[in-house]
Amino acid sequence: MSNESRKRGTKVARLIEKYELSGKGAELEAAWIGDDGERTSLRDLADEFNETVLRSTLKENGISLSNFEVAGTYEALRHGSGSDETRARRRLEREGVDVEELTGDFVTHQSVHTYLTDARNASLPDQGEDAVERRTETIEKLEGRTAVVTEASIESTLPDEELNRVDYDVIVDVQVVCSACGSTYDAGELLRQGGCDCGDSA
Repeated sequence: MSNESRKRGTKVARLIEKYELSGKGAELEAAWIGDDGERTSLRDLADEFNETVLRSTLKENGISLSNFEVAGTYEALRHGSGSDETRARRRLEREGVDVEELTGDFVTHQSVHTYLTDARNASLPDQGEDAVERRTETIEKLEGRTAVVTEASIESTLPDEELNRVDYDVIVDVQVVCSACGSTYDAGELLRQGGCDCGDSA
């Protein structure tokens, strides 16, 4: 099967063509592999794509987006309770939207993955040094943020006489324990060395 046939054979590709979503494929790929440094999950990409499909359907039916809460309507159709979904469906039907066709065009995260890997031959970047450093920095930033929040909570909650009597040092240190040998590592240390030392003797 040719690459062009594979592209047309995926649901996402067919919908991109159907709704004339030029550039959407490249946008999905860039978000998934993290071109801007932050990766978007397949589930979030599926939700974003489905909202785009909903938005395009509203435009095709001459419905003003300023008078329609797209995210809320999608949430009701996809994840809402029975009453929320019913209200959303009825409003769309009053506007002339074929709701069955619309919801039938919603994609799952598996569909997005198939499109990205089969149609666009996309793959996640290797776990190189840059990726490890980015993830380590993320953990360290979270540790710092947790320490700041904890310090603020202590200062705002404990009585002044207690704070005047004692200085509290907040230490946030994420530790990872190897289940195979029981060794304990700082999270950043474990990431940088590529796993536990016990694997070297396996």
